[in-house]
Amino acid sequence: MNIIPPSYEILDSLDQQSLAIRIEYSGRICYKSEDQINQDSAIPFVRKMAEHGHNSVLEMGVVTLRVSYTDPQLLTELMATQPRYLHLDSPDDQTLLVTGSVRAFREMLIFHPDCVLVKAMAAFLAARHPYFFETILPSSGLRNDATISVAKVSLDEVDTMAPELRIKHRHIGVKFIVNRAVTHEIVRHRPCSFLQESQRYCRYSENKFGGEVTFIKPMFYREGSPEYTMWKKAMVDTEQIYLKLLETSTPQAARTVLPNSCKTELIVYANLLEWKHIFKLRTTRAAEPSMREVMIPLHEELRARFPELTLD
Repeated sequence: MNIIPPSYEILDSLDQQSLAIRIEYSGRICYKSEDQINQDSAIPFVRKMAEHGHNSVLEMGVVTLRVSYTDPQLLTELMATQPRYLHLDSPDDQTLLVTGSVRAFREMLIFHPDCVLVKAMAAFLAARHPYFFETILPSSGLRNDATISVAKVSLDEVDTMAPELRIKHRHIGVKFIVNRAVTHEIVRHRPCSFLQESQRYCRYSENKFGGEVTFIKPMFYREGSPEYTMWKKAMVDTEQIYLKLLETSTPQAARTVLPNSCKTELIVYANLLEWKHIFKLRTTRAAEPSMREVMIPLHEELRARFPELTLD
């Protein structure tokens, strides 16, 4: 048995990588297969995700586009599609800032293939990342409209936007290593993207897990206290039962005995506006103490970089 404290990691270095690398890293957390990542593994991985419709994984790649057009009717046409999963701003009458995930752009093309601006954005992304769109492109392909210009907005440029724009278009990924009681609450937030270590597929008896179950140290009990001693005994007993069940059961069957104290890894990906909402709810005195244990320091760290995260 292994006992560790809770922690978090802001995935800044991942922001500097390509869409495919970001999505692969995040997707492999579900199966704890990070050991399979190499310099050639990202594109085959994301191509498989797209082919099989694993859309939650494709939410982990977000891009911001600047779209220039001359016909104002095109924006009206786009808004008529009710693009729920895109963040849109119009700095002027002929320019549109659009931020969305690979999943959002794919689904816009699937459900609104005749929308001119949708086709223009999809054509731009498909030219740069064909593996995301291969299975959904029309047989005739996507032709660029000469009156529309699409360009990628760099992360550095997003970071220098005015606060009212940056709070919507800047996304941040955070990896939490916490107990499952905490993640049960985090995943209730919308709109966010989540990928979590899967007890259904992870077999903790394997060598890559050390042949043991890892638990998060509870903040409620002082180490060495009678309560902590009882908690630790319960975890030892649970681990023994789980490992015994694995001798004749699948991981998805054996996991039914695992408690909330189990360690899990969760990647949360959201824009600053949603992170502000999360912090507003999860750092107050009314919030669950184990949640506050990670959310308060995370808020302080991100607020120092993004003043718009200061709570009212």
